[in-house]
Amino acid sequence: MADAAEEFDFIVTGAGSAGAVVAARLSESGRHRVLLLEAGPPDTNPWIHIPLGFARTYVDGRVNWRFESEPQPRLNNRRIYAPRGRTLGGTSSINGMVYMRGHPRDYDEWRQRGCTGWDWDSVLPFFRKAENQQHGANEFHGTGGPLEVSDQAAGSALADAMIAAAESLGIPRNPDFNGARQEGTGYYQTTTGGRRRWSAARAYLKPARGRPNLVIRTLSQATRVLIEGGRATGIEYHSPQGRRSARARREVIVSGGAYGSPQLLLLSGLGPAEHLRGMGIEVVRDMPAVGANLHDHFGIYLMWRCTRAITMNDLENSWPRKILAAAQYGLFRSGPMAVNGIRAGVFTRTDQRLERPDLQINLLEWSTRERSRDRVIPHDFPGFTLGPVHLAPDGRGTVRLASPDPLAPPAISFGFLHSDYDMRAMVAGVTLARAIAGQPAMRPFVAEEILPGPAYGDGADLERFVRENGVSNHHPTSSCAMGAGSNTVVDPRLRVHGIGGLRVADASIMPSVPAGNTNAPSIMVGEKAAAMILEDAD
Repeated sequence: MADAAEEFDFIVTGAGSAGAVVAARLSESGRHRVLLLEAGPPDTNPWIHIPLGFARTYVDGRVNWRFESEPQPRLNNRRIYAPRGRTLGGTSSINGMVYMRGHPRDYDEWRQRGCTGWDWDSVLPFFRKAENQQHGANEFHGTGGPLEVSDQAAGSALADAMIAAAESLGIPRNPDFNGARQEGTGYYQTTTGGRRRWSAARAYLKPARGRPNLVIRTLSQATRVLIEGGRATGIEYHSPQGRRSARARREVIVSGGAYGSPQLLLLSGLGPAEHLRGMGIEVVRDMPAVGANLHDHFGIYLMWRCTRAITMNDLENSWPRKILAAAQYGLFRSGPMAVNGIRAGVFTRTDQRLERPDLQINLLEWSTRERSRDRVIPHDFPGFTLGPVHLAPDGRGTVRLASPDPLAPPAISFGFLHSDYDMRAMVAGVTLARAIAGQPAMRPFVAEEILPGPAYGDGADLERFVRENGVSNHHPTSSCAMGAGSNTVVDPRLRVHGIGGLRVADASIMPSVPAGNTNAPSIMVGEKAAAMILEDAD
């Protein structure tokens, strides 16, 4: 049990994709005593570790914050679902496991914005350090790292058809989206090992749990950074035993993610002064950028009825198939439960004048008649989905306090469809997804288009479809953005401006969202943050 006198060298708040890495690396030498706080439970839920289980954890409030946005005016005032992991491993324990780093130019642009040391050549060694790549090491990939990165268990007739259809439209096949080039079509690799999810908790915390200098406390939510004389001195947190506090001799590292980190800073008096005063919170430092600049990928789902009973719908709707799948997985780590159902995809440009891809299209081997924060219900027939994702949206949003209650969810607003370009890109993505489904390679699998369906033509019809159905692609970043200007929160060493002994290390520090899934970049941030913290500690 903690008490006010308990002291550590470092305190890390949040055991997610970055926080788990930071805590494990800081405790590795045995020289530093580290406290890691996680609001959720241990990662013992069995669905966490089964690749197909993320369809369950997507709506499971035991391991998922299940946030929702404020009503979004450009999306017909709909609230947008924003799932985030609430367990050891954070969102890496509930996500789709796709391993994607983004485009090298993303990181070079970070450097151009003043983030020295975050260009592609500087971050690549940390991607490689984290990785244990199934295909071995090369100039892009590493082996021997904690994070297993592997091909999926088996091929897929539907994925093969989609890849062939994209190729027929002039999109080249790409065997490695994290290699020499990003653009193209092909199979995805995943953060799995032995056909099991390889979350940040499995990769970093499981090997570290026996260290006497690392204390991991679950069901312990950080509620305030303690700041004295302009320096972070500890953390106040809510535990099963009530309110507790711990002191940090060296640093506090905030790793609550793009929603949790700005919320904790705001609760601690760091943020826009007017907003803090409106919540009755004493202003420690007026920092307008805290909770500003929220950047996320915008996506939408198009669905087709499939002619063959080869989709996840057919598994979910049949008890005999479920029993067979469970036996295959339990005995041989094979079958449909050994894969994530997100087999393949496309990276391309919505306008050929662009220098690099701004569109990703994911193949999902299921279709749904309901998808919300409460439940995901598949159609009662075979179906599949193509999901266009805009990788470079202009729109930026905010994270604010909805209440001074530290246990209340934050107020999230995305700012999607901020510009004409944002809408044009999405319409181009919908049009391309339809074109892929219409190619000869896909015709044997397509019975009919379910969504948007024949009632939606093109032009204004598709714009209406986007506003009615567009969603977050669950890659939030940038709400505690890194840089040197007034619209930033941390410097390139991730130190919070104007506050000693306090850093932020997670996706919230990214100046902009990378062009791809954000789990691998978040783990890279954790690796680089830990290295910098240890350098500064010596």
